[in-house]
Amino acid sequence: MRKRRKNTAEVLVECLEKHGVKYVFGVPGEETLALLEAIRKSQRKSKITFITTRHEQAAALMAATMGRMTGKMGVALSTLGPGATNLMTGVAYAQLGGFPLLVITGQKPIKRSKQGKFQIVDMVAMMKPVTKYSATVTDGEQITTMFAEAVSLAETERPGSVHLELPEDVAEENCGAVPLASSKVVNPIAKDLEIKKALTVIKKAKHPLVVLGGGANRHPIRKELEAFFRKTSIPFISTQMGKGAMDENSPLYIGTTGIQQGDFVHLALKHADVVVLIGHDVINTPPIILDKEITKKCKVIHINYFSSVAKDVYEPTHEVIGDISHTISVLTNEIKINSKWDFSYFYKIQDALKKDITESSRATDFPLRPERVIGDISKVLDKDDKLALDNGMYKIYFCRNLSIQNPNGMLLDNALATMGAGLPSSMALKMLYPSKKVLVVAGDGGIMMSMGDLETAVRLKLDLVVLILDDSGYGMISWKQKKMKLPDFGLSFNNPNFVELAESFGAKGYKISKAEDLGEILKQALNSKGVHIIACPISYEKSNEVLGKIKMI
Repeated sequence: MRKRRKNTAEVLVECLEKHGVKYVFGVPGEETLALLEAIRKSQRKSKITFITTRHEQAAALMAATMGRMTGKMGVALSTLGPGATNLMTGVAYAQLGGFPLLVITGQKPIKRSKQGKFQIVDMVAMMKPVTKYSATVTDGEQITTMFAEAVSLAETERPGSVHLELPEDVAEENCGAVPLASSKVVNPIAKDLEIKKALTVIKKAKHPLVVLGGGANRHPIRKELEAFFRKTSIPFISTQMGKGAMDENSPLYIGTTGIQQGDFVHLALKHADVVVLIGHDVINTPPIILDKEITKKCKVIHINYFSSVAKDVYEPTHEVIGDISHTISVLTNEIKINSKWDFSYFYKIQDALKKDITESSRATDFPLRPERVIGDISKVLDKDDKLALDNGMYKIYFCRNLSIQNPNGMLLDNALATMGAGLPSSMALKMLYPSKKVLVVAGDGGIMMSMGDLETAVRLKLDLVVLILDDSGYGMISWKQKKMKLPDFGLSFNNPNFVELAESFGAKGYKISKAEDLGEILKQALNSKGVHIIACPISYEKSNEVLGKIKMI
């Protein structure tokens, strides 16, 4: 009996299987039914599981988180038109964050269509500014080479988003294309001369300081970093995206650049005469050291997979471009310890910050202060548990006050910094790490942007805790508005009853009524099955009054 030729959609699914893709997230449409059927057949063989989400943005954010945590591209699917435009925020999130992501969108037949321009938007053109690659599959025979190119671009430093548009008629046509083997991504290594120059600068320093950025979290380089710090004892600071790259319970950890100026860590940056930035990316908020006032007396060494590209805000004295793990290993082997290195002021700063964090975490105010919320969370989460943050005023305090011990132990987005990302990210985390406790912290503004996918979490039977910080407004924008001495306008809203809303989804709901309740309810929820929603009233007023006003030690 003659074997049936596969259609393009089936070959594309074979490409996904060969690349090791386990999940496709999305919202199907008429134009993607051939691809959906091919995934169904794969799922029947336990190879790829399709996760139906309630919004395409959530699908892209979940897939991007898969890519972020594994280094292998996550995959999201949508139909044409409004389905595809709904993906755009998640696509930009992955592109700016450096997370490998493939989005596949449907399209009307391109060889013969009787529907005119109904729902048709030029998605390839729309996607190009926020992807590394965006193209239409016009012939089934192209699919394997186009897929291979997309994979390579998505996963090569700097990682990001790629897009394939698959028209309905092309998806259904037979083709003889065969999936290609994925090429291994190999990062080039830095030149010896660049590393030697860096070694000379560091050795001659009096107050060297290391700053860890997001690039230090993208690849497993913890061993190399530990060896470097063990040999040199140079203190370090984390950026928001670099949190957890090194154990922040280390005696060498000074703090995190949670805000742009006026905090304890900025005193350390101003004191340093050499700052070594490992994995810093200008797409993330630059550390304060990039102020001209500071860089006049401070040498800045940029160690990353790629060069700095925004000279107006970030102009290093010297760059070491190449595989970070190789660079750190060579630095560790070759560096000579300078007996004149003086870290005493850094440790004064460290002590002052620890004291501030400890004291503020004991606040009994109600509604709760963010520092108290973070203090209670730190007591109930183990170092191997996972925390996902949405975007809001609280993010500054979490970066500043919470020490993270493992790479990507706290997921946050300081690139696109989109509201609504926390819940989808936490769902992907729980799928990847089913034995770990997963907590998502979201503001009332952000959670309402993704609340529909609470149903997805319940349907998937995930054990997940969602802590909603409720101030009935857009807290960070309110803070900025107040700093600009503008009248309070346009930032307040009303919230639903989150307990009843949770229960309507089949989740368990809680409402915090006094500060002392939060820790116990968090502990109870994290040790229980199912999805739990905790609504916690919060006030930033007292905390914000002193934020960014540290002058000296």
